[in-house]
Amino acid sequence: MDENKILGEMPVSKLLFKFSIPCVTGLLIGALYNIVDQIFIGNSSLGYLGNAATGISFPILCIANAFAWCVGDGAASYLSICSGRQDNESAHKCVGTGLSATFIISIILTIICVIFCRPLMAMFGASDLTLDLASDYFLIIALFFPFYLMFNVMNSMIRADGSPTYAMIAMISGAVINIILDPICIFLLDWGIKGAAIATVVGQVVSFVICVLYFFKPKSFRLSKNSFKIDKSMMFNLITLGGSTFIIQISMVVMTLLGNITLAKYGALSVYGSDIPISVFSIQTKVYTIICNIVVGIALGGQPILGFNYGAGKMDRVKETYRLIVISSMTVGIIATLIYELFPELVISIFGKQNELYMDFAVKSFRIFLGLSFVTCFIKISSIFFQSIGKAVHAMLASVIRDMACFVTFTLILCNVFEHAKPGNGYYGILIASPLSDLIAGTVVIILTVKFFKGMCNFAPQKEDISIQSTHPGTIITIARQHGSCGKQIGELVAKKLGIPFYSKEITALVAYKNGMANEFISEEAEDSSAILNQMYLSTTVVQQGIIAQEKVLKKIADEGSCVIIGRAADYVLRNYKNAVRIFIYAPEKVRIKNIQQMYGDSPEEAKINMMRSDDARANYYRNISGSDWNDMRNYDLCLDSSLGKETTADIITDFVKRIEQHSALNFTGN
Repeated sequence: MDENKILGEMPVSKLLFKFSIPCVTGLLIGALYNIVDQIFIGNSSLGYLGNAATGISFPILCIANAFAWCVGDGAASYLSICSGRQDNESAHKCVGTGLSATFIISIILTIICVIFCRPLMAMFGASDLTLDLASDYFLIIALFFPFYLMFNVMNSMIRADGSPTYAMIAMISGAVINIILDPICIFLLDWGIKGAAIATVVGQVVSFVICVLYFFKPKSFRLSKNSFKIDKSMMFNLITLGGSTFIIQISMVVMTLLGNITLAKYGALSVYGSDIPISVFSIQTKVYTIICNIVVGIALGGQPILGFNYGAGKMDRVKETYRLIVISSMTVGIIATLIYELFPELVISIFGKQNELYMDFAVKSFRIFLGLSFVTCFIKISSIFFQSIGKAVHAMLASVIRDMACFVTFTLILCNVFEHAKPGNGYYGILIASPLSDLIAGTVVIILTVKFFKGMCNFAPQKEDISIQSTHPGTIITIARQHGSCGKQIGELVAKKLGIPFYSKEITALVAYKNGMANEFISEEAEDSSAILNQMYLSTTVVQQGIIAQEKVLKKIADEGSCVIIGRAADYVLRNYKNAVRIFIYAPEKVRIKNIQQMYGDSPEEAKINMMRSDDARANYYRNISGSDWNDMRNYDLCLDSSLGKETTADIITDFVKRIEQHSALNFTGN
């Protein structure tokens, strides 16, 4: 059965189970790397001091992961796009650029971390008791950053290449090696915390080697030496597509780093000292990562189902998918929260039985800090849901409001409040900041979700009766234009003078009609005014689905003969058509502002804002598709200042096209 038919027709429950299991499995295996060391270290003679030492380096590992997953997720998304476009040339450049960039980043990070190892550990919360332990552990981990980061990036690429099972085997192999070697290196060989680090990096190297072997015979691309030359435009695409992943990881860094520093400061003023709180914080963060990875895996499994059906206007299937994701994720979250509240000692004891003071703080921390963790689960799945359907602003808010806005603010305020109220109790601030952040952020996300679903009843795929018009062989005129330059009107005049079809918004309707999609996901401008959010919007699965569908329609239009096409990066999409002429229409800012005022009734200030916003959106759209600058005159055959007048500009284009058709031996049959 065709994949699109499966996404649109197979029972949602079966689809979600099918897609979620590999995602959940992969994420859980990844979580093992973060937690296995601490289990064995906590049960060794190192105890909670060893766990505190490994926890101190966690924010730096998150920073490294942010770069790797940004490039990896970006490359995975771009590979999927290349597959949809059947663009094998871009596929190998995507992989090569991603691997080369990751290698360079990993070397830079390794050098920085090795040189500044001890200062970094001290800055991130190491005490006199844990500084040597933290440095010994992190130095070994940092030396193997190239293997670790390259493995993560390659694993994402392998999944995108249609081999999720192979990717999972690579992860499982490394995790199993790590689990086997940890007791050998820590207990049998008595290497202590260095043994834990060695076990971890050996597992990473094994996973790396397995991934490397895959690239000798991938499915959808072939690598050569030229593939590994970093392509700047390709790199921009990868960063854009993986940007949301980077932001999410960095928010985790901020949260963890703030936790370490705050607990080191206020813990030292309490009866617990600084090392016990940091050790507990490290453990509970990684324990919760397991639950978080389960719910995120479920939501990621639903991503392609949501994206396809929302784009196709099948809102009943969107609601059903979301309902199942929420039910299954919240079930996991609520069970986990109950365990944290009722049996915290059971969870804590997995990491070794410590002294009474340690257990007292750990129980208190688990019950307060993780008291509303099921709400955190809801926030994370909501972020993925909004990202799946192209709502960049909603996704951004859901991603960062809890960790970056609420948690940071509440921690800084409440720690001071509690310390001033009763000296030695400042640490309560960070414990209470977590559930309070859940309440605020959860409320915001619920409001966004309810508002979205209420408005969804007005959403429907367009079914206009628009068809492609056949015409005589001749020039395909593509026109890109600045907002307010009257490019659309000029294009209509050119089409009328030459007696050929004109396509602008008609293209959107055609794509919607042919593919059951909505205009919202095929237009060249997102609703967001921010350039960053606009790029995030363009990177979402549902929008890329619309862009690929649109490109197919553009080529079909061009195959039917001479015509005028406005916008939609048609000049790039039809770059292999020898009979395509690329026009760019611009005008001085004052002229464009005046035109916008006349067309839309804006004030001068509003006209200028709308002009800049629209031009930015068009530039982002063009760059997302082509990797080039939209306003780079070198991309076009003819650039005209429309302040000459619409009629005059149209006459110049018409004469230009006629001269080309008369004197050039163009191939009018297409590509």
